[in-house]
Amino acid sequence: MEYRLALIGLGVVGQGIVEILTNERNSLQESYDIDLKVTAISDIRKGSVYDPEGIDLKQILDLVKEKDCIDDYIGGVKGWDSLKTIRESNADIVVEATETDIVTGEPGLTHMLTSIEHGKHVVTTNKGPLSLASTKLLDRAAEVGVHLRFEGTVLSGTPALGLATQHLAAAHIIAVHGIVNGTCNYILTEMEKGLTYDAALKQAQELGYAEADPSADVEGLDSLAKIIILANTLLGGNLNKDQVDCKGISEISREDVEAAKENGRRWKLIATAKVVNDNAIEAHVRPKKLPLDDPLAAVTGATNALTYETRYLGNITIIGPGAGGLETGYAILHDILDIHKKLREQ
Repeated sequence: MEYRLALIGLGVVGQGIVEILTNERNSLQESYDIDLKVTAISDIRKGSVYDPEGIDLKQILDLVKEKDCIDDYIGGVKGWDSLKTIRESNADIVVEATETDIVTGEPGLTHMLTSIEHGKHVVTTNKGPLSLASTKLLDRAAEVGVHLRFEGTVLSGTPALGLATQHLAAAHIIAVHGIVNGTCNYILTEMEKGLTYDAALKQAQELGYAEADPSADVEGLDSLAKIIILANTLLGGNLNKDQVDCKGISEISREDVEAAKENGRRWKLIATAKVVNDNAIEAHVRPKKLPLDDPLAAVTGATNALTYETRYLGNITIIGPGAGGLETGYAILHDILDIHKKLREQ
């Protein structure tokens, strides 16, 4: 089966999926009977191209590497903005990979709703819209009859949502908690090695783990968005950001880290969501001193991990990368293959 893709956003993640498709298109055809053809790309900074017959992805990667812009692409129609691309391209699946805004969800929220209203499946790595309006998006997609997938919004390519919704579907998940921000985990790991908070943050920025303005990470806002997605889509919650207590790591000192270490504990920023006695959902993000025998305590560096508490299997922990262009690009591919599977079953 052939699927035509529109990529909305050509940043690190967009380039990741383009690289994967450049390398793996033939093997995907052979292994999964799926032909993935990118026919439209739109990025607010790098430009846009539409070619209904398919875009030369190698040329796109070369242009981004050389000029950080695709305006010089040979062929196709140029100048479409993201909404025109969604509405008028021949895409079957819209890949929404624009920057996250967890306050408004835009422009991703409008991109997703527009795609759904035009009968196009959506795959996204943008946690802003899902953390603010997951119920609205999923309900409308079901009404229209299209699929919405968002594995990459939580742990990048590590299949946290897939594990929960597929393999643990009948295990009855009652709580989820874990390390969902690699920047904070890296900083805390380096502080345990002897760095101050400021020195560890600077190192994280130099390595590309933290932005110039790191507040979304270190104040827990990134983790907040992710735990809301988990709470609302896996536990049946309807939480918003104002209902989740959130505290980051910026007030943790090297002395705090050393004191925990001396007592056989390790600081981690933990996001938690759980079902309480009245079937309501409670969630919070806060630093915790974990005992060293906790599986999450052993997770160091920029790695992420989630523990699912289940009624029938006890605790299940998944560990893997929580960021990266190829890693998150893989999440997009995973979701496209899942849509392909669902459509073949219909």
